[in-house]
Amino acid sequence: MTSPIRRIMIVDDHDAVRRGVRNLVETKPYYQVVGEAANGRDALELARDTNPDITILDYSLPELNGLDLAHSLKKNHPRMEILLYTMHDREEVIMEVLRAGVRGFVLKSDAERHLIAALDALSIHRPYFSGAISETLLDKFLESKPQPCASSLTHREREVVQQIAEGRINKEIAQELNISVKTVETHRASAMHKLKLRTTADLVRYAIRNNIIQA
Repeated sequence: MTSPIRRIMIVDDHDAVRRGVRNLVETKPYYQVVGEAANGRDALELARDTNPDITILDYSLPELNGLDLAHSLKKNHPRMEILLYTMHDREEVIMEVLRAGVRGFVLKSDAERHLIAALDALSIHRPYFSGAISETLLDKFLESKPQPCASSLTHREREVVQQIAEGRINKEIAQELNISVKTVETHRASAMHKLKLRTTADLVRYAIRNNIIQA
């Protein structure tokens, strides 16, 4: 019996990476790349239009970073599997994306076979993690419950922080997120209070350090 065709969406802001992933994926007849996006906002629209089975995405993306994109994709497409394909292997990054519903994690420095192996696992709804995640870390995540943190940002606050860090003014952010300027200002003030930041420059540095945007 032949395997069903799995529909793949690729999200990365580097053309060369998207092209390389597409070329690798399309060597397998049971995978079909149905679209590519260079930023998180376009990826949401593309997912609505193409309804992929698996999304391959980077963590650092313009307009909507990989963490918040994963949250939105899982909310709107609960059956979709998400494979994080990134260079970030910090423990906090891993824990965040696991909580967002990501069940595949491969480093860009890993051998190509890991990417295909991850797709093969996710295509039958099984998790796959390359060497970046040890069994101990995975067990720790599964056994623990997320603890509330006073300084953690909401998804909307992170969206506003990312937009500010990318150089947009409040009016532009309001139009992009379909909210009022006053609401943007409220989210901005709340985020800066939680993060104990005073200036926009501090906010930009925070966004870079935490991979919300790239330097």
